Amino acid sequence: MKEKRARVIFCDFDGTITVNDNIVAIIKHFDPPGWQPIVDDIIAQRVTIQDGVGALFRLLPSARRAEIEAYALDNIEIREGFSELLAYCREAQIDFYVTSGGLDFFVYPTLEPYPIAHDHIYCNGSDFGGEWIRVTWPHPCDAECASGGCGMCKTTVMRRFPPERYERILIGDSVTDFEGAQLADLVFSRSHLTKKCRELGVPSVPYETFNEVLDHLKNMPSKQT
Repeated sequence: MKEKRARVIFCDFDGTITVNDNIVAIIKHFDPPGWQPIVDDIIAQRVTIQDGVGALFRLLPSARRAEIEAYALDNIEIREGFSELLAYCREAQIDFYVTSGGLDFFVYPTLEPYPIAHDHIYCNGSDFGGEWIRVTWPHPCDAECASGGCGMCKTTVMRRFPPERYERILIGDSVTDFEGAQLADLVFSRSHLTKKCRELGVPSVPYETFNEVLDHLKNMPSKQT
């Protein structure tokens, strides 16, 4: 008899768990000269995510750390249905991982009220020790990453869960989710990710709130090995 594969969810943070993209919101608000071409290059995949995000934060002085952190946390809005999705995952014994291209100074404080263990949260780090903010990369690409330069490599995390044992579910919205979508058994997409999935021929389920994700998960059968 075939065994059911364990479900595991890999969920993006910026623009997914949160309504807004916090990196872009921070950069827009503090408006350092030269940021818009960098953002355009990231979205168009003319530069790697690591190079682009690193370049964006090098435009911001470390001396404004308190302002930047306060702005980020004050303006974060959690997408509807997030708590309900987490409750369902606990009930259904679905491992839930946050795989974020965001930075620790706003990812961890935002998720603190929710029942997500720190070792289930992957994001980039930040260093305010120099004149300009430096992004650090504790979760780099492995040798199998097709793109390289991801910063926080979502496919590297996903490959730790072999497809013969796990039904891998990705929830995302943007350029940082493109490669992971091609590994997943099921993709929930919005915004740039929906468009890219169409281009790649990757089936996806569009969503706007986590209530839609939750309804779909409750009604889908488990896949077997």
